[in-house]
Amino acid sequence: MKAAALSSGSSGNSFYVEDKEHAVLIDLGINFKQLNERLEKINRSPEKIRAIFVTHEHIDHIKGLEVFSKNFNVPIFLTKETANNAFICSTDNSLNFIKNNETIAINGLNITAFPKSHDCDNPVSYKIESKKDNKTLTIATDIGYPCKNVIENIHDSDFLFFESNHDEEMLKQGSYPYFLKRRILSDRGHLSNIQSSLCVIQNAKKKLKHIVLSHLSEANNSPEIAVKTYKKILKARNDLRPKVSVSTRHNSTKLFDI
Repeated sequence: MKAAALSSGSSGNSFYVEDKEHAVLIDLGINFKQLNERLEKINRSPEKIRAIFVTHEHIDHIKGLEVFSKNFNVPIFLTKETANNAFICSTDNSLNFIKNNETIAINGLNITAFPKSHDCDNPVSYKIESKKDNKTLTIATDIGYPCKNVIENIHDSDFLFFESNHDEEMLKQGSYPYFLKRRILSDRGHLSNIQSSLCVIQNAKKKLKHIVLSHLSEANNSPEIAVKTYKKILKARNDLRPKVSVSTRHNSTKLFDI
């Protein structure tokens, strides 16, 4: 199994996961031109994509979804509530409704949707397991707080794309209006660097080999601050030594081996 973050941030989110000949996307919040450019950087083609799994209806997660699905005849998997609120492909047979904790098999990948807290109706994140490699990848962003479902999936992960959205002091002292600061800091908002790193150190097994910090705020965070916070907190676990890197909204990461 291999994976890459094609884009991660409030202007667009999409994650690529493959198992040999076939691949899936988690979210598609960038346009087709951007998708092609990001796939080219990891030497992959859109023709390899067999399905798109959607986390929730916010535009930075679904912007490119409908065009890609129709042009490539690719099925979309999402909760019924997400479909109702996103108004995507409302009469299209490509829509497939998934339930919380349901697992969908796409060739050699088992993709499980698990619920989380965010400011929308029945949002999910995804655990992806490779049948061949016996490895587990979790992609979890847009999280208000580390609920039981998030904790359980971090506990099982060999590789993690995980939200580290903001530095709390930068957010509190920054230029965002009060209502937006309150939303981000709420239990239906986004995880801070400290919340994210504490969740990992308290719940990850020592098999976790890599964390890619994701959905970083441009205004209220920086890759340097996020990584520094993580590395400082991870020092408290002598048995846990994952690599820590960052995904961005403007470029894809490398294609990681899981």
